[in-house]
Amino acid sequence: MDTSALGLTTTKAPFIEDAKAKGELYIRQPYELYTEQNQEAWRRMYRRILPRWRKYANPRFLEGIDKLAFDPERIPRLEEINTFLEPLSGFSAKAVSGYVPAYIFFDCLRGRAFPTTITIRDVNTLDYLPEPDLFHDIAGHVPMHTDRVFADVLVRLGEVARTAARLSADLPDEHARFRRAESIIKALARFFWFTVEFGLMRSNGDLKVYGSGLLSSYGEIAHCIESPDVQRYPIQLEWVVNQYFEIDHYQPLLFVVDSFDHLFRQVDELERWMLDGRLDNVSPGEPTINEQDMRSFLEATTATND
Repeated sequence: MDTSALGLTTTKAPFIEDAKAKGELYIRQPYELYTEQNQEAWRRMYRRILPRWRKYANPRFLEGIDKLAFDPERIPRLEEINTFLEPLSGFSAKAVSGYVPAYIFFDCLRGRAFPTTITIRDVNTLDYLPEPDLFHDIAGHVPMHTDRVFADVLVRLGEVARTAARLSADLPDEHARFRRAESIIKALARFFWFTVEFGLMRSNGDLKVYGSGLLSSYGEIAHCIESPDVQRYPIQLEWVVNQYFEIDHYQPLLFVVDSFDHLFRQVDELERWMLDGRLDNVSPGEPTINEQDMRSFLEATTATND
């Protein structure tokens, strides 16, 4: 079989499998490997979602699209994105080979780097993909990183994760460290999900989308605003950190912030709650904290003592 024909299609890319086999998390974007089908997947997704961005997306996202100068006809090169992005917020897109354990992910954010998938979904399955892909990461996330306040929210979340690692390390009992870390990671994951991934915001009296999971979904970006089946509430931290979520269907419950400054204040409050022990026993349920995520926090003690 000619593996080069597979290009950089998600779950089918030999380049990615080779990098994983070598234990390489941070990689280059081998642009020469994108096939015409990969490029066509980008073109189709960009072309069809653009009118919905204009209708439903937060104005800062639309400004970000313009500032990054995306080409609707071809997959962006990360170095080109970073040329525009870094002067605006200090952020950069950083190519990765796959899943990034939770602490490492948040620590990248603290350093103003966003772990970015370089594969793109199959041209025949554009509507849903359980794995992250380039369109979700680049078209969904990165335009928001051009906004300085939103970028600072991500950095602040990275700082909270660093504090979380220190708190877990402070406990003398291994079982207690495990329980605290699991609960705090779950709370952080839920907060990230209901804000950065699936957040809504008031904008001049209208509801607009700023969450990347919504911004990269042709179907859900309209559904989350228009459907009567979606419950939309002003953000309430106690509710958010105790609310489980599932990834394989449109979200039935979403939370609304007033502004990115409001969101930043929510992160500050999240850290205060954590320091007060209010995240030590959040409700059970999704997301499940896997071994990689848990180990990344528990092994971060040395890093947090820098």
